[in-house]
Amino acid sequence: MGRDVSSETAPNRLAVWRPRAAVFAVWYLRVAAVLNFLGAVSAPFHSQVTRHNTGDFFTPYMITAGFTSGALALFLAMMMRRRKRAAWIFNVIVVGLYVFLMALLLALYPEVREHWFNWTSATVTLLMFAALLVGRREFHAKGDRSNPRLALAALVGGGAVGVLVGTLLVTLTNEADGSFLRHRIQYAAMRVYTLAPSGTGYRNIVIPHWVDIAINAMSALIFLLVLYALFRSPKGKEYLCPDDEKRLRELLDRHGERDSLGYFALRRDKSVLFSPSGKAAVAYRVVGGVSLASGDPIGDVEAWPGAIDRWLDQAREHAWVPAVMGASEEGGTVYSRHGLNALELGDEAIVEVDEFTLEGRAMRGVRQAHKKVGRAGYTVRVRRHADIPDDEMQTLLERADTWRDGQTERGFSMALGRLGDPDDGQCVMLECHDGQGELRALLSFVPWGRDGLSLDLMRRDRDSDNGLLEFMVIELLGQADTVGIKRVSLNFAMFRAVFERGSKLGAGPVLRLWRSVLMFLSRWWQIESLYRANAKYRPIWEPRYLLFARSSDLPRIGLASARAEGFITAPSLPSLFKRRHSRALDGEGGGSGGSGDEGAHGSTPSSEGTTATGTKQPIG
Repeated sequence: MGRDVSSETAPNRLAVWRPRAAVFAVWYLRVAAVLNFLGAVSAPFHSQVTRHNTGDFFTPYMITAGFTSGALALFLAMMMRRRKRAAWIFNVIVVGLYVFLMALLLALYPEVREHWFNWTSATVTLLMFAALLVGRREFHAKGDRSNPRLALAALVGGGAVGVLVGTLLVTLTNEADGSFLRHRIQYAAMRVYTLAPSGTGYRNIVIPHWVDIAINAMSALIFLLVLYALFRSPKGKEYLCPDDEKRLRELLDRHGERDSLGYFALRRDKSVLFSPSGKAAVAYRVVGGVSLASGDPIGDVEAWPGAIDRWLDQAREHAWVPAVMGASEEGGTVYSRHGLNALELGDEAIVEVDEFTLEGRAMRGVRQAHKKVGRAGYTVRVRRHADIPDDEMQTLLERADTWRDGQTERGFSMALGRLGDPDDGQCVMLECHDGQGELRALLSFVPWGRDGLSLDLMRRDRDSDNGLLEFMVIELLGQADTVGIKRVSLNFAMFRAVFERGSKLGAGPVLRLWRSVLMFLSRWWQIESLYRANAKYRPIWEPRYLLFARSSDLPRIGLASARAEGFITAPSLPSLFKRRHSRALDGEGGGSGGSGDEGAHGSTPSSEGTTATGTKQPIG
């Protein structure tokens, strides 16, 4: 019995046309936005569009020549490009109603059928409608369930503010007599909600043209705010639950030596997705519509693709932009096989304990600084957190809070965001005391597998001697046997290769210019000093990468990264009204990291001062 070839190829042909139809719909809206903006600034074009949109004529869908319609078309194009399901539904409903109206006009009125322009408009609109129907399955991104309520609140609340401001402007600028307050309110409401032509039906209201423009601008902003609230992506899961953290710790016990940043996946303001086998996981946080993963996936490298696929599928489902901060070369290679592009951010400084030495001419400056601090009577004590009694830990936390530089907590990809939590007993604390036994500085490291450490927190008394933190790192390397470590990850030096190669003989003009720009920026951010502070230890430099899907998303990813690391703080309620999550205090597993997180002994940040990444600090 033969097979029906046509029935098998039809679905394949439709699958080919679906993405093309979706792209056509996006570009239609982009072109409509350009034409509307052009009509808003060009009087001849505006008059042509207006003439072809009145009387017996009608223009294609969304072509009305104005700033409001242009902004609407552009916004819808952006939402459709992100494959928002709500945007598709909105367009289908509006285009469908417009097609029905055009068909009704063409069927009932001969004078409408006489104009070729109307048939052209109908054809173009039908093509848009068909593209939406064919590409239906391409628009799969879900919105937040609270979006309809938020959009309604934005419409009512924003409209009320617009009417209030509009009424005030009309009252202050009205040049006619005899108008009542209710007339001015009605006029402002009509302008805000319907964009009715100025002066329509209100003979006692004569106002300058700029007032109408101002009210229209408010109306456009309110309308876009409503659309944003209606189409915004879900925020994503906020906290790491106890079961997720337990599973992550099990993976770290088996595979934690692979990535020095692996332990930072345990930040409780991150979410996690596991591979189908449960042998690997991707830790991430959703910030401003960006699903921002940190470091390499956790677990068995052979199971990484399964975890990455689930993470990317979730990003597509919710229209999140996928990005990875601080992936290693191995992790970046695996991520790139899933369609992500790589951009080198800088290098991580790693010191092998067996290879480190203070001998030699190159280490002369470090050796002298170490001896100078030692002669001043400073000593360093190295202990696991689990070995520190509760009362001593409480004292250490209080001093760390006192020495914190600024109120903004920084850190995401290379910081744990808490200190003194009982679950972090394998972390290592360095306490530095002066000759009188007074505590002067603290360093905290998280585990890196079974025999490594990764720097997390650095605090010191501002009145202590210079070079104190440098002295502590050298003492840690000297006392490595105390805690059984063989390697230490210190800091991340952003654009390290540019500083190193740009200063050498033969460096090209582009590289030298880029180095000069970074040197200039280092006046405000510790970019160049961070590199030099780590280079003195003669470490092994391991490159770290930023992974992204599209170059056009880089500004958005950069903004999300800055927010996650703590450089940009989004407006929020005062910290007094923020709920603090603490596993030790309230017995729940949803503790948060970064600002507001409390361990068993109180709240501490994960970094000090302002650095290139907002996490680790320059030593010394």
